[in-house]
Amino acid sequence: MRTLVSGMAPGSPAPSERELVSQFGVARMTVRQAMDALVVEGLLERIPGKGTFVARPRRTASAITSYTEEMARRGMLAESVTLLARREQAGPGVARALAISEGEPIVHWRRLRRADGAPMCLEDAYLTESLLPGFLHAQLPTSLYDALEQRGLRPTWAEDSINADLCHGDEAGHLDIDAGAAVLRHSRRALSGDKVVMVSRSVYRADRFTLWVQIGRDA
Repeated sequence: MRTLVSGMAPGSPAPSERELVSQFGVARMTVRQAMDALVVEGLLERIPGKGTFVARPRRTASAITSYTEEMARRGMLAESVTLLARREQAGPGVARALAISEGEPIVHWRRLRRADGAPMCLEDAYLTESLLPGFLHAQLPTSLYDALEQRGLRPTWAEDSINADLCHGDEAGHLDIDAGAAVLRHSRRALSGDKVVMVSRSVYRADRFTLWVQIGRDA
């Protein structure tokens, strides 16, 4: 089975258990155990609600992707609803993360992010206003990363942190889950070169989102 999978293009759907049972003449449980082993080895990857696919090479570093790009990679249609978009003064935490002075003007953009029509996460993005003049006075972009790229500020690297938590009451209504349900909190500090361009805090539904990363060591 390993030889069969290694000859397929990354991202291709893996053969179904029924096909493998028929091809190799073995029990379904044997096929399932073999596929589980290939997932552990990194030759296959499972995407919840979609199926099992041939994994990308482990040597490829994980790219910095926007929410829209990440959902597309998972075969899902991304949508956004703006809940808040306004000019604010940077508090101490956001100012420190953006490498600016406390009280400097920033843009705060809060969105409900959907995938295939269902709530996936709440995202609060904070941007230094001086880097994005006129941002709030024009039509808000579909993709923040595309808007940054048009200004030569597409993030080239980022610092992420993820932790498990329980959903707060004000988040539950937007995410269509019960207060106290499990969520994943994702914080990102994104930079273009050595310039901090964005800080974001996202709350993902743990029943819909699985974090996928590639790790390794330098050669």
